[in-house]
Amino acid sequence: MTTTNDEILTRVDNGVGFLTLNRPKALNSLNQTMVETMTTVLRDWENDDAVRAVVLDGAGERGLCAGGDVVAIYHSARADGAAARRFWYDEYLLNAHIGQYTKPYVSLMDGIVMGGGVGVGAHANTRVVTDTSKIGMPEVGIGFIPDVGGTHLLSRCPGALGLHAALTGAPFSGADAIALGFADHYVPHEDLGAFTATVVADGVDVALKRHAVSPPASSLAAQQDWIDHCYAHDTVAEIVTALGNHPAAEAQEAARLIATRSPIALSVTLASVRRAAELTGLEETLIQEYRVSCASLRSHDLVEGIRAQLVDKDRNPRWSPATLSEVTAADVDAYFAPADPDLTFPS
Repeated sequence: MTTTNDEILTRVDNGVGFLTLNRPKALNSLNQTMVETMTTVLRDWENDDAVRAVVLDGAGERGLCAGGDVVAIYHSARADGAAARRFWYDEYLLNAHIGQYTKPYVSLMDGIVMGGGVGVGAHANTRVVTDTSKIGMPEVGIGFIPDVGGTHLLSRCPGALGLHAALTGAPFSGADAIALGFADHYVPHEDLGAFTATVVADGVDVALKRHAVSPPASSLAAQQDWIDHCYAHDTVAEIVTALGNHPAAEAQEAARLIATRSPIALSVTLASVRRAAELTGLEETLIQEYRVSCASLRSHDLVEGIRAQLVDKDRNPRWSPATLSEVTAADVDAYFAPADPDLTFPS
């Protein structure tokens, strides 16, 4: 069976369903149609005894997926926000389904895997990274907050590594992804073709045994001492001060990077990750994230951040509030108010 459309390619080969994100010029960024197609295909394959495993990959040479189509989010936010809310609602249901998938679901998180790419890749039960993997949750750079279950993963990283990744928005390597709990297996990029061929011929377990190798040392894990120390503070402002005062060059660079991000997005991200640590699982976290995402549609910074980075591309966002000191506790709490309607999961 082979199904082809403009944005999703699917085929079944010897009982293995291949699902390929196919918008390479947009770095396979997800839109409403892609989310709906993935949802339908994965449900069908889960109930099809002829399909024993699923492999997710991305078309083109640059990576699996750069995230959601944020320019579409921008236009929706400038209108009534309905399309954005619908997209997130369906996307987060898909993320939860992937997190509970009952068959082997192998995500090939090769190349660039950001935001929504993490959502369809890092909740898989078999997560493969490579030497070209560049993974991250960069939402604070556009006035947004990590979503797609990202705060569930970030809150469960060792020590404060997840907060560091969330507040800087900086990408990390495949080796780092394994250390942080975003991935499980390391396969050299040049071996991916042989790996997937072995999945088809002999199954997932044999493919992993034959092609997965020990990852290099994680540079982020090696920096955990100063990261844990600096990110232990209660507020983003205190964290930035601690980073700026730390002798490690990497800490000072993190302080400079965080200072360029949206103050309200940073403040909500800190609260979101810390609150996610107290939630019981992925579905509860996605409900919280849906509330935060819907609230962000009403903010100044989401539209302004996307404008500056991806529409006008002047790279000069004018955040409001402009500084961390101007963000109030009430501003942050408002992001966590129930949505109307809230995200709910099928029973």
